[in-house]
Amino acid sequence: MTIPPPSDPAAVAVELERLRGTMETGFATVNGSLALLAQRTDQTDRALADHEKRLDALERNRWPLPSIAALVAVIGLALTLWQLAQK
Repeated sequence: MTIPPPSDPAAVAVELERLRGTMETGFATVNGSLALLAQRTDQTDRALADHEKRLDALERNRWPLPSIAALVAVIGLALTLWQLAQK
């Protein structure tokens, strides 16, 4: 295929077709990059939601520990006082 001289209308059409092809390729690349970013964002959102659920579960299971520690301390004190009272 030969390139016609620039003053020829066919030359303008050929150049516009090349420009169109270049633009389509560029837009396809940008669309692919945007799709990848959207997928990564979705994965990050799911990971954050999973971490939030796990953290909430840990916080729920942690609350009785201070109460149990206080109860053990009170029972220990009561046993100590009872032993001292027996002597």
